[in-house]
Amino acid sequence: MYLFTSESVSEGHPDKVADQISDAILDAMLAQDPHSRVACETLVTTGLVVVAGEITTKASVAIDEIVRETIKKIGYTKAEYKFEAESCGVIVAIHSQSPDIARGVDEGKGIDKEQGAGDQGMMFGYATNETPEYMPMALAFSHRIVKELSKIRKTELHLMPYLRPDAKSQVTIEYGDDNKPKRVHTIVVSTQHDEFDTDENMLARITEDIKKIVIPRVIPSNMLDANTIYHINPTGKFVIGGPHGDTGLTGRKIVVDTYGGKGAHGGGAFSGKDPSKVDRSAAYAARHIAKNLVAAGIADECLVQVAYAIGIAKPVSINVNTYGTAKVKFSDAEIAAKVAQLFDMRPKAIIERLKLKNPIYSETAAYGHMGREPFTKEITFKSVEIVEEGNVKKVLTHTYAKPVEFFTWEKLDYVEMIRKEFKI
Repeated sequence: MYLFTSESVSEGHPDKVADQISDAILDAMLAQDPHSRVACETLVTTGLVVVAGEITTKASVAIDEIVRETIKKIGYTKAEYKFEAESCGVIVAIHSQSPDIARGVDEGKGIDKEQGAGDQGMMFGYATNETPEYMPMALAFSHRIVKELSKIRKTELHLMPYLRPDAKSQVTIEYGDDNKPKRVHTIVVSTQHDEFDTDENMLARITEDIKKIVIPRVIPSNMLDANTIYHINPTGKFVIGGPHGDTGLTGRKIVVDTYGGKGAHGGGAFSGKDPSKVDRSAAYAARHIAKNLVAAGIADECLVQVAYAIGIAKPVSINVNTYGTAKVKFSDAEIAAKVAQLFDMRPKAIIERLKLKNPIYSETAAYGHMGREPFTKEITFKSVEIVEEGNVKKVLTHTYAKPVEFFTWEKLDYVEMIRKEFKI
């Protein structure tokens, strides 16, 4: 028997506020110029947002408006939060991408004339069959808790009328000797709230509501028992929160974004980065591979690593680890060799296969980039054309809408191909 714990945070957590702003700016630029090169970092604190980074694009966007709309959507709309959409200051400090990086990433300019990786590094993808999402149970349950709190705050506020945007959750799963989840050992929930009573009465009300309203909606009853431990707002009070309580930065919740500490992480953040950055695109591709391998029955658990050199298109290595759970008569090295044949892991191929030049990233910036349900939604795009009429230049704007796929890396579209390759 052993215990494993993962945490999640809500969209109102200061680091997630920063992630969502960075990805909203990225989406706005991709909606006008799909070839935008964006590395956008955001800092949020009391009454202030700072946006910085390297951006090369033909798009023209009002960054301050995007910032305010994102904050409003999250729910920071009251002056008492000390961080509010309409009144916060917005500072923008952006310059263009380094030409030394661009020459290795632009197609036709790199060493091998293909689109190279935007940086060196290693990326990981992981999957397990212990949940329907093919995600580690501790993280899946943690995500569900804070996502449900957000849903109640936005659509059923009468149930918990004191809720504010910031929240954190943490779930500990007890595993048996067979490495299978047996029960939920501990649940930790901290949710920001209005000051509506004495400290003691507030804690009692919030504890009761979490146990009776939130938990039954998101965690299967067979995983809970009389011995499950609960820590609800363990400090006793959580009124001051969000960017007023803590400074938030883009990229500080990379473990929440991925697998909750299961498997491995290469260290690169996702939000605010266009898909030429393999930190993001290759991590999505590795998850796609791992999920399809597990869904195909190759193993109960799978970790995929891919590594790159900056400016070089072909990965320097691909590694697969099934943790001894493989169901096929192939070594992990042999599985990795077949993966390299089935999945083209050059940056351009990943971008095309997963359709990553679309404005799809705001949806990823809270509640995890992995384990999400793929869906299609109509998105409005804008193109800008400069025409000359005599000596006068005119800017013409064209808008159009088209359906766009989200979370393509979660699709189980390679399962049959994998089964055929492995003859199962």
